[in-house]
Amino acid sequence: MASSRVIGLDIGTTAVRAVEVEFGSGGPAGTVSPTLLHAAVAPLPPGAVREGEVVDPRVVSDAIRGMWSRGGFSSKDVVIGVGNQRVVVRELELPWMPANQLKASLPFQVQELLPVASSEALLDFHVTGESDGDTGRRVHGMLVAAQRDTVAANVLAVEGAGLRPVMVDLNGFALLRALCRGEYAEHVVAFVDIGARLTNVVVADHGTPKLVRVLPSGGQNITDAVAAALQVSQPEADQVKRTLGLGFSPPPGHEAAAEAIVEATRTLVESIRNTFVYYASNHPGRAIESLVVTGGGAHLSGLGQFLSSSTRLPAGLGDPVAGFRLGKNLDRTVVQGAESTVALPVGLAYGVAA
Repeated sequence: MASSRVIGLDIGTTAVRAVEVEFGSGGPAGTVSPTLLHAAVAPLPPGAVREGEVVDPRVVSDAIRGMWSRGGFSSKDVVIGVGNQRVVVRELELPWMPANQLKASLPFQVQELLPVASSEALLDFHVTGESDGDTGRRVHGMLVAAQRDTVAANVLAVEGAGLRPVMVDLNGFALLRALCRGEYAEHVVAFVDIGARLTNVVVADHGTPKLVRVLPSGGQNITDAVAAALQVSQPEADQVKRTLGLGFSPPPGHEAAAEAIVEATRTLVESIRNTFVYYASNHPGRAIESLVVTGGGAHLSGLGQFLSSSTRLPAGLGDPVAGFRLGKNLDRTVVQGAESTVALPVGLAYGVAA
């Protein structure tokens, strides 16, 4: 297998991010370390993307097009992600059948599990194992059901920028591929990517996904709370949030902002903790051993300690490009000190190369 280059493109609430990764012979599982060739980011105005779905394709297309002109990417073929409240992901056990027959049968087997007609959803099944039982051979895996219009909106924005989406992947699976290597692949680990408005939570047991959830809040919700408490603009509130952090004694006159940060963060952390409780109730004896956090929201000072205390798990900041070689033309300012923010596009690149 010759070397291959793949570009992952993440459409977030406040920014679009893309990375180009070159995999050597053997792909991601090979002995040659991947090379991060290019990385770029472009901000998005408020309202262009809501709840993980593009609502203003022209604005998003313009941002992607501008990013491409600056980023030095070698291709217009991209892998994009999807993941919001309108994507259903759940563990499922089905009668065994060949892969092509299994996928063809999904609309008939899972209709009762979906909030919409199966004809309005894009269905996939990620196989995680097999077993033999009283009813015969069974296949275990994760059902993914995304409403068609959610995916279509993101594809339209990418095509409007002159790019070619060669694959649409689940953000949760991308997060897992970006981080679940080495020691993390040998334990039960929770990966949490905190974006602006959405938080992806994935629990993996020795590299196999067991739970995928998308929570409808993120770092921007904390900024909103500060802005409301102080009656200031979003940019000013964001600066205050980053200056004060979480869990530190605020300087005089900043008590209201500090309290707003604590309360908004507590709401998010409780949602994460409740997700872990749900996982534990369905997987007795396979307790989560550690927590890895990524995303722009993960850079709030003190958040790691808050999460660790609330979940009683050791928490660390994830680095999806650890062990990567860096290309000579890479704009290192995009990732230096912000490696965790490119977890999703790196994982999307891994999907095609796998």
